[in-house]
Amino acid sequence: MERKPIVLLPQSDASVRGEIVTTGARGVYTASDLASTVPLVAPAAVPEDGLAYLLFTSGSTGVPKGVPVTHGNVRAFLRAAQARYGITPDDRLSQTFDQTFDLSVFDLFMAWEHGARICAMDPIELLAPFRYLERHEVTVWFSVPSVAAVLRRRGSLTPGRMPTLRWSLFCGEALPQEAAEAWQAAAPGSVVENLYGPTELTIACTAHRWDPVAGAASCVHGNVPIGLPFPGLDPLVVDERLKPVATGETGELCMAGPQTVPGYWQDAALTAERFFERDGRRYYRTGDMVRFQDGHYVHLGRDDQQVKVGGYRVELGEIEAALRRAGCAEAVCLHLPDEDALVAVVTGVDDPAGLADAVGARLPAYMVPRAVHLIDQMPLNGNGKADRQALRSRFGTLAAAV
Repeated sequence: MERKPIVLLPQSDASVRGEIVTTGARGVYTASDLASTVPLVAPAAVPEDGLAYLLFTSGSTGVPKGVPVTHGNVRAFLRAAQARYGITPDDRLSQTFDQTFDLSVFDLFMAWEHGARICAMDPIELLAPFRYLERHEVTVWFSVPSVAAVLRRRGSLTPGRMPTLRWSLFCGEALPQEAAEAWQAAAPGSVVENLYGPTELTIACTAHRWDPVAGAASCVHGNVPIGLPFPGLDPLVVDERLKPVATGETGELCMAGPQTVPGYWQDAALTAERFFERDGRRYYRTGDMVRFQDGHYVHLGRDDQQVKVGGYRVELGEIEAALRRAGCAEAVCLHLPDEDALVAVVTGVDDPAGLADAVGARLPAYMVPRAVHLIDQMPLNGNGKADRQALRSRFGTLAAAV
């Protein structure tokens, strides 16, 4: 049986009906027509505390944990994002994330809610997205920073190459200064922002706007700051005893507010460990070490990436930043507790031994990796981040071979 379409024009008045070619259509309905209609079935009520989706994430622990995200959590994020980015029907949003990665919620729901277009890229197109962006006139880019780092390493981020972008957003891992600079040059009409947020704080909870002129001075360990929280969120930086630290001191970032999830799925013990109440507000412990300086938060690594080598406390992120400054494109530093040693895995450098020497000129001897492994391409996990577990399996001993 032939099915004839119905044409809906919710933003047009009745005067345009005669201008529409309706051959074969069952009818054309404009704004006035739709305003007088009554739904056959009233839409179901959606409670703020109702479950929107359940994501299982292992983070850096390797142990899966369920994170129940409510409709209220998602709505709070979407409101904050719209207030900041002002998505309109004229926008075209990239869709680079797998739908099991919560960052995809931004692409999908921001586009659907505000009448914009989603431009879903094939994963292979991420290796050279420029023709795709130009052909589809993409205006809002959102990806993990690794994409920018890889394109920079390949020399692909030439100035002015992405003229249609007005927003360039990165989230999911640290955004290196060099990647931000190269992307900004390639998209000169774009505002570049670094977003931060664990799944437990619903997609993203802070943002920092890159300054092409003064941005380098704000970077710490070679990474762009994570900025300030979205409206309605309350940050708290604490020590190991959950006591607030003085402004400018390093501590663990905790966050309360409408984007904070209720807890972990069917895991009361883990919920009690990672969430706490203070002054009538419920905080989530992110496990991320930060410092408030120059009016914004800077990310200093995770508390589980602070290790001891030879009795000294070492921050792996600081070593990775030194490796990048010394000339490699990407760097991951691993701690080998059984051998009380550090090893580095890098890409985009010709002389690994020379790289170690350069790092030794910047850092104390106990922070210099005992071995530097050069690989052609950094392995990525399903979310596009450097896969530390895969690297540890391959380079988990000093005697490991490339």
